[in-house]
Amino acid sequence: MNDLIAKRYVKALLDGRTVESATTICNDLKTISSAFAEEKFISIIASSEVKAENKIELVLSFLDNTSDELKNLVKLLGSKKRLDIIPDIASELESQVAKMNNSYTGVVYCNKELSADYISTIEKKFSEKFNVQLSLSQNVCDYDGIKVDIDSLGVEISFSKDRLKSQMIEHILKAV
Repeated sequence: MNDLIAKRYVKALLDGRTVESATTICNDLKTISSAFAEEKFISIIASSEVKAENKIELVLSFLDNTSDELKNLVKLLGSKKRLDIIPDIASELESQVAKMNNSYTGVVYCNKELSADYISTIEKKFSEKFNVQLSLSQNVCDYDGIKVDIDSLGVEISFSKDRLKSQMIEHILKAV
């Protein structure tokens, strides 16, 4: 539900805006969003005992020089009791700015550390394939195989050893 509301705010934020100004607002919103990692901050924002004006001042205090558009957005969110969707707005705005810049980020999941050359080769191949600028990070986990996930493009490509084994067994059984 918050995603749908965030998309409407982002659409209004981006209307008639240049990439540079959208990037600036996105960076400011990400700074504010980092405060939502603290439980004390979340409890203050969710508290009914703290006035909306004080919540707005607290949120705006994280930024030194902010644009009037962002101040107005925070004031609007505060008056509508929706300050808690700022992280959703920031992530949606980040994906929209990435689309405007034609640059995307993705994650490579694997059970062992891959070399930087290998990751850059994957980046280059996918960049050519999808005609975008791509930046990949690596997540070492217990995935038995390799998976490349570019969420903002809606792409997930994986190779699993278990799936390969089961397909080979199935193929052999069909041949017999």
